[in-house]
Amino acid sequence: MNNVLVSLWYIMGIWPLVYSMLLLPTGRSSKSKIPVWPFLVLSCIGGAYALIPYFVLWKPPPPAIDEDEIGQWPLKFLESKLTAGVIFAVGLGLIIFAGKAGGDDWREFFQYFRESKFIHVTCIDFTLLSTFSPFWVYNDMTSRRWKNGWVLPLAVVPLLGPSLYLLLRPSLSSLLGATSSSSDNEKPLK
Repeated sequence: MNNVLVSLWYIMGIWPLVYSMLLLPTGRSSKSKIPVWPFLVLSCIGGAYALIPYFVLWKPPPPAIDEDEIGQWPLKFLESKLTAGVIFAVGLGLIIFAGKAGGDDWREFFQYFRESKFIHVTCIDFTLLSTFSPFWVYNDMTSRRWKNGWVLPLAVVPLLGPSLYLLLRPSLSSLLGATSSSSDNEKPLK
């Protein structure tokens, strides 16, 4: 089997989880009342092609986050540093695996890219997911009021940048605690 193609295939399986971690809850749309979860579920099959309609319909700002929401499934799983760490480690391993592939594997991959519409569409899907992710990283950073601007340029690195951000970002529970202890005339966490 072609190592580059295997890596791409598994990376495409990681992207829906990365987008779920970015879009729940800070990428929810408040004005259009369209839930994000059906698009995230469909992205497991359709990738960016399933997410683009939501991106078009999305209206900021996201609704306020409820404290009860954070301790429940799926947010508890999606906010976990363990989940983010596993995504980053697996993504790094897959990229190294593809990078260590020999020249014959890469030539074969480019031949597949030229001759197979499925591989071609998968590569375009990977490119679209990589292109949209810096925006959603920025949106999540803004919603969490995280000012570490040095992380944002890293989001341009396909898969690894957003997954590193997910590993380093502050948790929603710590932000809610900071918001509740601050003065009452500040805006609620969105």
